Amino acid sequence: MTHPEPVYTLEQLEAEPVAEFASFSRDDAVRLGELAVALVRERGLNLAIEVHIGDDLVYRAQLGTTGQHNADVIAGKRLVVEKFGHSSVLARFKKDADRSVAEGLGPEYKFWGGSIPIFVNGEFVATLSSSGEADVVDHETIADALAQFRG
Repeated sequence: MTHPEPVYTLEQLEAEPVAEFASFSRDDAVRLGELAVALVRERGLNLAIEVHIGDDLVYRAQLGTTGQHNADVIAGKRLVVEKFGHSSVLARFKKDADRSVAEGLGPEYKFWGGSIPIFVNGEFVATLSSSGEADVVDHETIADALAQFRG
């Protein structure tokens, strides 16, 4: 059974909850990555999952046919998250509405869904990212993993 592709609006994405925690450790990063992988398997998806704390890769899983290309794409999605401080799919929707959003940014910036920032006490500290499916599926999968992680 194929997982249905979600449909988002700019307003829905702007209203999504911020991934804000009192703390976020390496153990938390691994647990979050494992939750995301469980969703990938449950939904029969072809996704790579990464969790970074700062620049450190703390968790990586490359399922199905994913590989280094997906890691490279994730790096570009993370650049977008670091630049704008919100999900890469929200950045894509904003760029689609106003091309000037991406002015001055090179091709290494990937305006595709699949990376979400994680904050601790208002400070950007980490990202949860995915690559391998349509960008809205990448986003939905990691957003759902974060929702499970929040409990």
